[in-house]
Amino acid sequence: MTEIHQLLPSERIISDEFRRFAYSTDASFYRMLPRLVVLADNESEISALLLLACRFQVPMTFRAAGTSLSGQAVSDSVLLMLTDNWSQLRIAPLGELIHLQPGVIGAAANKALAVYGRKIGPDPASIQACKIGGIVANNASGMCCGTQHNSYHTLRGLRIILPDGALLDTRDDDSVARFSASHADLLTGIGQLREQLLANGALVARVRHKYRLKNTTGYGLNALLDYSDPIDILAHLMVGSEGTLGFIAEVSLATVEDFAHRASAMVAFASLADCAEAVALLKTVAVDAVELLDARSLRAVHHMPGLPAFSHNVPDKGGVLLIDVRGADLATLQRHIAQVEAVLAPVAVLASTGFATDQHIIDGYWQIRKGTFPAVGAMRAIGTTVIIEDVAFPIERLAEGVDRLQQLFDRFNYAEAIIFGHALEGNLHFVFTQAFDQPEEVARYRDFMAAVAQMVAIDLDGSLKAEHGTGRNMAPFVELEWGEDAFGLMQQIKALLDPSTILNPGVIINDDPNAHIQHLKIMPQADEIIDRCIECGFCEPVCPSKGLSLTPRQRIAVYREMARKESATEPVSAQWVAQFQQLGVATCAATGLCEERCPVGINTGSLVLKIRAKNNQPYRWLAQLLARHYAAVAGWTRAGLMLASTAQRLMGAQRLEDWSSVVRGWTGQRTPLWLATTPGRAKPIYARNERADPRASDTVVYWASCVSQSMGKSLADDRQSIPTAVRSVLEKAQLDVVYPQPTRGLCCGQPFHSKGHQAIAERMMNEVLDALWEVSSGGRYPVLSDTSPCSLQMRAQASKRGIHLYDSSEFIDKFLLNRLHIDPVVDKVAVHVTCSAQKQGLENSVKRVANRLTPNWVQPDGIACCGFAGDKGFTQPELNASALKTLAGQVSDCSFGVSTSRTCEIGLSKHSGLTYYSLFEVLDRQSNIFPKLTSES
Repeated sequence: MTEIHQLLPSERIISDEFRRFAYSTDASFYRMLPRLVVLADNESEISALLLLACRFQVPMTFRAAGTSLSGQAVSDSVLLMLTDNWSQLRIAPLGELIHLQPGVIGAAANKALAVYGRKIGPDPASIQACKIGGIVANNASGMCCGTQHNSYHTLRGLRIILPDGALLDTRDDDSVARFSASHADLLTGIGQLREQLLANGALVARVRHKYRLKNTTGYGLNALLDYSDPIDILAHLMVGSEGTLGFIAEVSLATVEDFAHRASAMVAFASLADCAEAVALLKTVAVDAVELLDARSLRAVHHMPGLPAFSHNVPDKGGVLLIDVRGADLATLQRHIAQVEAVLAPVAVLASTGFATDQHIIDGYWQIRKGTFPAVGAMRAIGTTVIIEDVAFPIERLAEGVDRLQQLFDRFNYAEAIIFGHALEGNLHFVFTQAFDQPEEVARYRDFMAAVAQMVAIDLDGSLKAEHGTGRNMAPFVELEWGEDAFGLMQQIKALLDPSTILNPGVIINDDPNAHIQHLKIMPQADEIIDRCIECGFCEPVCPSKGLSLTPRQRIAVYREMARKESATEPVSAQWVAQFQQLGVATCAATGLCEERCPVGINTGSLVLKIRAKNNQPYRWLAQLLARHYAAVAGWTRAGLMLASTAQRLMGAQRLEDWSSVVRGWTGQRTPLWLATTPGRAKPIYARNERADPRASDTVVYWASCVSQSMGKSLADDRQSIPTAVRSVLEKAQLDVVYPQPTRGLCCGQPFHSKGHQAIAERMMNEVLDALWEVSSGGRYPVLSDTSPCSLQMRAQASKRGIHLYDSSEFIDKFLLNRLHIDPVVDKVAVHVTCSAQKQGLENSVKRVANRLTPNWVQPDGIACCGFAGDKGFTQPELNASALKTLAGQVSDCSFGVSTSRTCEIGLSKHSGLTYYSLFEVLDRQSNIFPKLTSES
């Protein structure tokens, strides 16, 4: 520990049990509690840590995003994770090559490549969350990439650090020369392994056969056949090595074309044999993907919109193929469609949708396919986990493989199990639920997996792991699948590159036949809000607290463990309770953006709000008092902002912030931080009580939030109050405006909702809805809400009442763009789509408005939620700072920013160095009234 503390700052060394437990969670069904978690910032630190591990013989495991499914990213020793400094990428001219650090999220790489019309080859289902380090280390593939475009085949070079701390960049001749001199024995050993394989003709044939299929079981022995240079062999051995041979510090991948035109069809067959016949024929034509869903899968997703009616009548032994074709232009697409239709003509098709080119329909089909896994997860019994296994069969034995899997489901009583997958490659996933809390359940799983291994690897000569990696899950079966000779080669590879066995021991090579049933993760009942969580980690990239405290997955994991201890009458330490309240509850933005990424629709923020409700129960009387006198509260807020603005003038805005920071330190972080970008007082709306004529046209209702009526400009900017801008724009658009009454005392309840006072929040929201119903003549007129979080708070209930409520971007998009003359901003502008706008599905509205107002706009990468969360920017300013730590660097060449939430704009302005305006302020500045049309000729 002394040496590690000399190497790394204390904030990047995690040794307390609470956080170690939080980090023990990944997407697999294994849990191992690490002795230590360290976050490395650069290559030098990685090399030094590896040298320490070798010196003290301490095992070490690397983890990127933790979305692996086979237990290859858990450890009971040292778990090494990466800081955000590993997320750089570089694209070669024309986009045909991309250089990536291991912390880059797969979807971010594709976003960067989109301008070139290209993408990386691997396309795993977790691409929105998984990182390049894991994609390459697991040789992940996906629906479309097959074997041709996986990491192994698109690799053009990499930069690696071996267990002895040595660095090799296979793209750099000088680095290769130095390494060849310093590690001549290692390279000689690799060459000898190649000669050993080539001398065994039967084994050569077996390796060739195994890699006709998708196969990630064991080490990539094909590297010994495909390459003769030991450097090239070493580089390709690293692909799929799951962190057991070295650390991948950077990788260069050839990219593939991302065709602009696309069509999809769902085709049903009465038998799986017919499905398999169709798949074999489809391999002869230009198709991008062919996904199989068996009858059980179709029943699991029967509730999903867009599922063809004929799918309800598919026989138990039948299935559906989802076929995807693409083309660089429409003519090519039509030619590919015609080829598919021609090869399927002789096959007994039960029913077909025909090919759809409408993107909405296509998205619906693929949402059905993606919904199969979470459908099982959502229906599973409390206390069970969802297991997704991943096998591949030779195409000619695909139908037999599906049939025999279904027989095993029946034999071992997995009635809920379903089969789907990438049929074009014979790669199938099967999903089932499993409890591990009783010995008989563990034994059932053990016996089932033994039967699966025998059937897949021996009887049908398939792959036990096609794309999910070997991990701990399949390590005991590697020799069964490959045979003694091949397994012996793999053992030699491990011994040659990691002679001390310090890198991820127990993964891929494991002599324990029961390794796959050890360290199993228990999923205890904790709370109905989170009990369906499968701990996949898809939520983590959008969480604003991910770099500060805990992620949604980690919050759930530790809450489950606390619930388990309580139910088992085990003591929960005071330290755990205190850390959970701070790291789990206080620093959660509770905006619920995690729900948008969760495959089973869990809003971890709802759990946090439930806990806050319990914590704040003693203050319920105060909340009720404030709610009853909210007009006065709003007035006091404006008075406070006016006093603070006066103090800023006297002391200087930044000096006041610095002073409040000192006070915050004195009080143990109990007082809020007064930011220099905090606005001054705004003038509230004063409007007479009037109702629109129900027969009138061009009338809108404007409901100004209490925040926008309270906050005006700050000393450092040239902003105006949002209501001033809105009323100016509506006047230019020649719209008649009416206001709910009273104009100054209405609140949607969001401030109370965020503190867990749900009943009070609902009462206040209903007061607003009553006023809106009345002033809109029973829902006749559209209602403009000028603040996104308030719109989100009200939207569902407004819709139920028949009130047509529009958030600001949506209102501008629908009602104003065609009524105003707009002079677009020429300068580059930063756009922040708030989490509340995202949850309302308004991203496209924001972008359409930005295209008209500020066509040269950018949306910073990696910032889904700003973390200001109402008042968190004042009470937990570290959350806002952490969420926006990359903002300034990404928007340094922008003139200003735009958003749709006044409080978010305080933090965005603070951490960007720009002034963030509301969309209405920019629209007011850049718009004019349309000239009156006349009948004069």
